[in-house]
Amino acid sequence: MPHDQLDNLVKVGQLKAEPASESEVAGLISSGLARLRDASNETLSIESRFDLVYNAAHALSLAALRKAGYRSENRYIVFQCLKHTLDLPNEQWRILDQAHRKRNMAEYEGHLDVDDALLNALLRTANAVAERLKMKSK
Repeated sequence: MPHDQLDNLVKVGQLKAEPASESEVAGLISSGLARLRDASNETLSIESRFDLVYNAAHALSLAALRKAGYRSENRYIVFQCLKHTLDLPNEQWRILDQAHRKRNMAEYEGHLDVDDALLNALLRTANAVAERLKMKSK
């Protein structure tokens, strides 16, 4: 499958072309799925659940990017590439974008403003990423 858009990101230094190892991709998927399961635990605080599902979405998205033969040090770019790695619809990517902005506010400014609607949308999106990744692996 051609990845012209991803190759363009390599040209401008946003991605690196790098073959993935099967063990790296498997580790990212395993980590992402474990966090995704834990994020569904409603006894945890909303902050903990958000952190778990956000990091699950990132691990799974990075697995898709690595599987395609690319690497990025930028979380935002990893999410942006989902259109090209897993054909994730824009509306789902926008949820990851919103979550990324909320995560950065919490990480760099100490303020996390997450509600149940965003958490549930992020859970659905992370599950969609996991399912697309599973289908692509077959």
